[in-house]
Amino acid sequence: MKLISYLSEGHDRVAILVDGLLYDAEVLHPDLPTNMNMFLVYWEDAYSMALAGEMMIKEGKIPKSKGFPYDSVTLLAPVPFPHSCRDGYAFRQHVEAARRNRKVPMIPEFDQYPIFYFTNHHSIQGPGDIQCMPDHFEKLDFELEVAIVISKPGRNIRAEDADEYIGGLMNMNDMSARRLQMEEMLLNLGPAKGKDFSTVIGPWLVTLDELQQYEVPAKAGHTGKNFNLRMQCRVNGKQVSDGNMKDMDWTFAEIIERASYGVDLNPGDVIGSGTVGTGCFLELNGTGKLNDPNYVEQWLQPGDVVEMEVDGLGILSNTIVQEDDDFSLFARKKSV
Repeated sequence: MKLISYLSEGHDRVAILVDGLLYDAEVLHPDLPTNMNMFLVYWEDAYSMALAGEMMIKEGKIPKSKGFPYDSVTLLAPVPFPHSCRDGYAFRQHVEAARRNRKVPMIPEFDQYPIFYFTNHHSIQGPGDIQCMPDHFEKLDFELEVAIVISKPGRNIRAEDADEYIGGLMNMNDMSARRLQMEEMLLNLGPAKGKDFSTVIGPWLVTLDELQQYEVPAKAGHTGKNFNLRMQCRVNGKQVSDGNMKDMDWTFAEIIERASYGVDLNPGDVIGSGTVGTGCFLELNGTGKLNDPNYVEQWLQPGDVVEMEVDGLGILSNTIVQEDDDFSLFARKKSV
């Protein structure tokens, strides 16, 4: 099942997507929550009712006249108001390549435990424009990822049980302003301003029942579900990234186990996978320069269209827009 959040009369509403048409929650069942946050809070009952409604649509018991084209509304992030947003570091290929390009050895701790950082959950957005300040364009980057949303509360969740807490999967673009990020992290704190301006998820949330055909075993020594989903990114129609979710070394179940240690996870918490191999310009530029000293770096520019496509999860499309404000943090740095 594909769950979508859209804007209606200034409010977010939740619907399901079937054959190109959206069916609002109240069409599916009068007791269904009408927005995603409440849908997640009452996930067990809401999911069953929505699944039954989807079946009624496919059987013709709910007429197509009750639906409306998904491109006729403003799409929001599938989870428009997450309670938190963590981002993991699950793909060894990406970490290894990035460290190789910086001429530093692979960090052994990567294989010992999964890590994550918190980003700004108030900057979550869906398809559409990404507003960027002048400093963001100092090496502006995308990051091709997959994300999950937590659908029931839990604490100290073991990896063996953690997949039961996943509501579904969606595309994620962890936008990155690399110069801001690199300067801040010289102080061993962050990432902060290099990341907090935009994290994009969408276009819809795909529940696990729809992804069973893609399920593959976790890597040896790991626990939890994984999926054979090709991941691609295109910039202005040109493919720049090509990876696969099955290459995740740390599973979402294992990331949930660590994230929930001594802490409550709640419905509406979003967790990203981290960048897939080849999934950002930082890695691609580093590899290109390693192989060719004359390689010309690529970074996102105003007007660029970024499309992220993951098998089974749809295409997430955004346009990079420059804000009409020349304010610069770099210009305010103290001299030493």
